[in-house]
Amino acid sequence: MYTPRHFKDEDQASLFRQVEGTRLATLVTFDETGLVASHVPLLLDPTQGPNGTLTGHLAKANPQCQALANGAEVLVIFQGADAYISPSFYAAKAEHGKVVPTWNYLAVHAYGRPHVITDPEPLLAIVSGLTDKHEAARAQPWAVSDAPADYIQSMLKGIVGFAIPIERLEGKRKLNQNRSAEDIAGVSKGLAESQDQNDQQIARLMSQGENRV
Repeated sequence: MYTPRHFKDEDQASLFRQVEGTRLATLVTFDETGLVASHVPLLLDPTQGPNGTLTGHLAKANPQCQALANGAEVLVIFQGADAYISPSFYAAKAEHGKVVPTWNYLAVHAYGRPHVITDPEPLLAIVSGLTDKHEAARAQPWAVSDAPADYIQSMLKGIVGFAIPIERLEGKRKLNQNRSAEDIAGVSKGLAESQDQNDQQIARLMSQGENRV
């Protein structure tokens, strides 16, 4: 990922928050047919390895399962909020007009070499962990154990689990760190007045000083 110095996020706690806060990640593999991507929910265990370990599962029919089994390096993308930045937000527009549009955004890229998981017990742990995570906010959370055990066992036969020990984490927080304080204030104000939730989230990050160099 192209990341100029101004936008580089090297704080592991910040990167982990982005990973855990992304509901659907993009898993990218490469095989003899070329690049392939799937969109999957993942779990992060920050205690496993120096950069944590990701776990998830794919349908057994997904051709990416073979790429995972081969153990070649994979890329997982965790996309955060993003916002279009209008030149009209910049104080510099009134001063000299030498401004152009851009985008502010958050992203984390994780790299690692996966191994597949086919045993029923660890597969069940992955499925249960993902379910518990995404049901937690509901008033009456559904649990895997609510379904008949034999039905769950049959469903597990149709998936392949995987674990990716993270070898490298790259983070980018593009929040106008390369602009003047006046331009940053103008962008933050412009985005805060938007009705779009992504715009508002970027504005909050900027106003909280998350755009520091």
